[in-house]
Amino acid sequence: MHNFDEHCGCCHCDTPNSAPSRMPLIGDAAPKFVAETTNGTVRFPDDYAGKWVILFSHPADFTPVCTTEFMTFQSMINEFKELNTEIIGLSVGTLTGHLAWIDAIANIKYRDLENINITFPIIDDMNMNVAKMYGMIHPHTSDTRAVRAVFVINPAGVIQAILYYPLTTGRNFAEMKRLLIALQTTSAFGVSTPADWNVGDDVVVGAPNTTTAMQERISNKNNELNVLAWFLSLKKLSQDTIMKKLHSGGGKNNTTKK
Repeated sequence: MHNFDEHCGCCHCDTPNSAPSRMPLIGDAAPKFVAETTNGTVRFPDDYAGKWVILFSHPADFTPVCTTEFMTFQSMINEFKELNTEIIGLSVGTLTGHLAWIDAIANIKYRDLENINITFPIIDDMNMNVAKMYGMIHPHTSDTRAVRAVFVINPAGVIQAILYYPLTTGRNFAEMKRLLIALQTTSAFGVSTPADWNVGDDVVVGAPNTTTAMQERISNKNNELNVLAWFLSLKKLSQDTIMKKLHSGGGKNNTTKK
């Protein structure tokens, strides 16, 4: 349990000199916090109720890898919004530093990206309260900088996926979007996604849990399924079907467990 003070946005049990009692895990409610950001005060995750969220951390402002990531995130902002998803960033830094960095990014050209104006909020976490709460500080890497963490949180405020990258390695944004769509597809259609799945590929249906259902699956009475084994069956789910549902908010609730 965190001793959280809503008035100052602090979690008093997680000070810069202490570690959280337990890092949040997949299936946990996203730890709550109040923080100042470049877009004003955020009460997380309450302000994002009904939306998916990608909460990500970066080591510091004015660092080269982080700059390329921020420009890429911003270039994809509308793609994420179409998937009912908001972006919020965090680094161990001040609002003044964040704002100065945003101003500098607008004058940088990276690949085909230029004139990038960062519109998503960046959290002021100079005291590392939020970073420690979310397990973003890995002391054997750095005790003053956050690793490149990614938390995908569903509209009910529950953590659905966690990714960690080291300080030196930029994230794969195509994979981040693929992961988000896979999670939303599971939520909307009650299916799972196999290895290397991309939207439009066959999906996995749940395995039978009774002997009768197992025999029915083996006999393949359901012509919609491609039965590879009684416990592994695929079905077609077109990209058009998936994206129509997700763009209409169909990935809103995640209650399916696989």
